[in-house]
Amino acid sequence: MSERGDRRPANQPADLGRFFVERANGGDVEGLVALYEPDAVLALPTGEVAAGSAAIGEAYERLLGERPTFSAGDQALPLVNGELALTSTRITGGATVEVARRQSDGTWLWAIDQPSILG
Repeated sequence: MSERGDRRPANQPADLGRFFVERANGGDVEGLVALYEPDAVLALPTGEVAAGSAAIGEAYERLLGERPTFSAGDQALPLVNGELALTSTRITGGATVEVARRQSDGTWLWAIDQPSILG
């Protein structure tokens, strides 16, 4: 499952959460993986960690295979400190927390993702 949708880069840390919802609802696994650094880590509901693009892609293939619908939730303003940003969103039943890093081209990608939406 991989429908190529809008793949704009995240120019601000807050863009990542919005792009996640758009791409997940569009079934765009590759677009979701593109929101992460190549060696990023994603916490899984099993307690395991998906490390790197391939493992993150496999996790999202499984998740999106169930055809869930995601809502935007209540995104907090990112907390930015130099090249790092803490992003978070309150969702039904919990919250997500991520660490984003500014890339050399000025865009932002997630390096660490603890998503309760997978739980």
